[in-house]
Amino acid sequence: MTRRLAAVLFGLSVMGTALPLLGADAPEAKGPKQSLEVSKTERANFLPGGTIRLDNSYGYLTVEGWDKPEVEIVITRSTDRFYEPGRQEEEKRRLERIRIVTERRSETELSIKTILASRNMPPPLPRASKAGVTVEYRIHVPRDSRLIVHHDNGYVWVSDVTGDIEVRSHTGDMIVMLPDPGPYSIDARTRMGSISSDLTGKGSKQFLVGSHFTYASQAPSRRIHLRMGRGCITIKNGPASGPFWND
Repeated sequence: MTRRLAAVLFGLSVMGTALPLLGADAPEAKGPKQSLEVSKTERANFLPGGTIRLDNSYGYLTVEGWDKPEVEIVITRSTDRFYEPGRQEEEKRRLERIRIVTERRSETELSIKTILASRNMPPPLPRASKAGVTVEYRIHVPRDSRLIVHHDNGYVWVSDVTGDIEVRSHTGDMIVMLPDPGPYSIDARTRMGSISSDLTGKGSKQFLVGSHFTYASQAPSRRIHLRMGRGCITIKNGPASGPFWND
């Protein structure tokens, strides 16, 4: 009985030693799923007072004025879905399908265009897709630049730009921070949504669901033209500040 008990105990001891070794050769456990993210920064010399155009942007757009004679563009693309670590390299190709192309048309005109992923779909289905990718744009421009933005959907934040501003967005929220004081001529309109402003102007409702707001100082020289499809417009007058989604 004593030998048999010793043999059993020895066998258990060997198994206990072997299990960690077997675990070392086993495949690693899957880690938590994560979103993929890639950032890129571009800079270009740009004369003050020029025109900067953004076409087909979507997601989170921030445009801030500064004193440097250049434009800085920081683009961050991220996937809407979460992926296991083993699939992340494969899914990085998805991010590359959304392209942001910068074209300097002249010394005083810069174009920043977002090109969506193409897909073979029969009409009437759209031939372009966001491919499950969200884009965040952080753009610094010379403070007195003229800004023209055609945004698809998402959030738009414009701060400390003293030139003319034109922003159109289909869906989302728009916040424009106007430096104080300023001789502004403001025309803001939503098809479905509200408008709030620190400046006292004329407001009205459009077809019960939309809003229209106008304001003109005694000597207006800066034109602010804002249009929103479905969403809200906020016009603030005072010191510049960053967007709420970066807090």
